Amino acid sequence: MHAMEWFRKAKFGLMIHWGLYALPAGEWKGQRMEGIGEWIQSRFRIPQKEYATLASVFNPIFFDAEEWVLLAKQAGMQYMVVTAKHHDGFAMYASKVDSYNVVDATPFGRDVIGELAAACQKHGLKLGLYYSQEIDWHEPHGGGYSRTTPNAGTSWTNDWDFPDNASKNYTLCFEKKIKPQVTELLTNYGPLCLIWFDTPTDITKEQSLELYDLVKKHQPHCLVNSRIGNGVGDYRSLGDNEIPEEVMTGGLFETPATLNDTWGYKSFDSNWKPVEEVRRLKKHLNDRNINYLLNIGPDYLGRIPAPALEILRAL
Repeated sequence: MHAMEWFRKAKFGLMIHWGLYALPAGEWKGQRMEGIGEWIQSRFRIPQKEYATLASVFNPIFFDAEEWVLLAKQAGMQYMVVTAKHHDGFAMYASKVDSYNVVDATPFGRDVIGELAAACQKHGLKLGLYYSQEIDWHEPHGGGYSRTTPNAGTSWTNDWDFPDNASKNYTLCFEKKIKPQVTELLTNYGPLCLIWFDTPTDITKEQSLELYDLVKKHQPHCLVNSRIGNGVGDYRSLGDNEIPEEVMTGGLFETPATLNDTWGYKSFDSNWKPVEEVRRLKKHLNDRNINYLLNIGPDYLGRIPAPALEILRAL
């Protein structure tokens, strides 16, 4: 009960999308992308070998976990959800399962999730982790291959390096990488308030249940969102930036929302919501029993963009 209870009372959380995609910042070989920054590899169909070279220069010297945590707390947020692995397959923590991670593959060499977990524990902020359990462009058998319609013109699965969608088998990716990495996250970073899964398509009902049980086995109080797929989960993640009019009942609800138009950092996205609008949206959602999970995308140096910082401080 108590896990459900804190979530219902939380009302407000900070989401952070941060990874290698912060380096190109929405631009690739003289072209600016439309859409959301963390999808750049798919948008420009960047070969794995080429995209992976970003890791060799990822060195966010201004990253300060405590600063992020205190900022969230001062803004009245009760929890933080950070991308441990997004669709590009790059882990932002020390993974023994796959060396394609921030500790082993970058000059930075620091465990981002580890530092954030320590700062959250120190300052009493709840930590949740985003983990892309289905789409993984680093894996030949990453999911999303049975979606026939593209996502705003971009491919769900990596069909530029691995074009043969017909022979893809998500189970191979699930067993080799997904389950072992989720186990690492559940066992190496202290108590997690939730795991935020995303974009289910090829994951079967059995696999969604297996993943859910894996979470509960290691952390019984860790909530799981509905994007684990197949009707499984403890609470419902509404659509991105979805603002319902009706009061939501019979469960727990959360709207993930952007502060500008992107999740991952794009240097040229200046469409920031005014503070008044953020306040209005928070009240609107909270009045309808929905938590407001507000996202920021730090830049490649680990800085929260100045306008985002200003808005959060004003809250």
